[in-house]
Amino acid sequence: MNDTIKQLLERKSVRSFLERDISPEDKEIILKAAVNAPSAGNQQLYTIINVTDQTLKDQLARSCDNQPFIAKAPFVLVFCADAKKWYDLYLESNCAPRKLGAGDILLAIDDALIAAQNAVTAAWSLGIGSCYIGDIMEQVELHRELLSLPEYVFPAAMLVFGYPTEQQCRREKPKRAPMDVIVHENGYNTLNSEQLKRMVSASVGEKDYNEWVKAFCERKYNSDFSIEMSRSVKIYLESYE
Repeated sequence: MNDTIKQLLERKSVRSFLERDISPEDKEIILKAAVNAPSAGNQQLYTIINVTDQTLKDQLARSCDNQPFIAKAPFVLVFCADAKKWYDLYLESNCAPRKLGAGDILLAIDDALIAAQNAVTAAWSLGIGSCYIGDIMEQVELHRELLSLPEYVFPAAMLVFGYPTEQQCRREKPKRAPMDVIVHENGYNTLNSEQLKRMVSASVGEKDYNEWVKAFCERKYNSDFSIEMSRSVKIYLESYE
């Protein structure tokens, strides 16, 4: 197994960081890896916001589900799906572009997340941990104001980076689902009851299966933050045809 595959398999989310700065050189490497990610038509349909202001970090830590480790991270990036800049280019060049549609923002989200994952992988190779913050998609009105986001720009993901503490290094990576319930051949196969159970078996462990599923549903799917995320995304999509 080569080092790249090993790092991809071993990488895990890190939510507790050492009080150690990330050098400007390593930040540059992480950003360079991000902007060299695959991109639809080489358009790079994203804008990366480097959050350096501590007051803004503190605000984002509160608005993103009150997670203090966000404010303590030495490097914070918001990956915005940006369908605006190419539309502006077309207008500037008198191209008479059609109105932006939902497909345009979804394509931009793809681009933004591919770039974000390149950043995550590059950071891990440097010994720097990271964590995705999906809560940046919530409270759309507030986050648009905090980050000065115009129409057609959507905060697809926030990433926080830092050197992991010893406890975070020792913490076991959560086990993933068996390959056969994730990888389907030549088409989609609806999972049966046995396959659904195996899908979460590593997480359930010795717990009661039905009780675990019910608790997870309430904690994640039926949670206030999940409902708010859907509301915020709906508002953004309503800007498009």
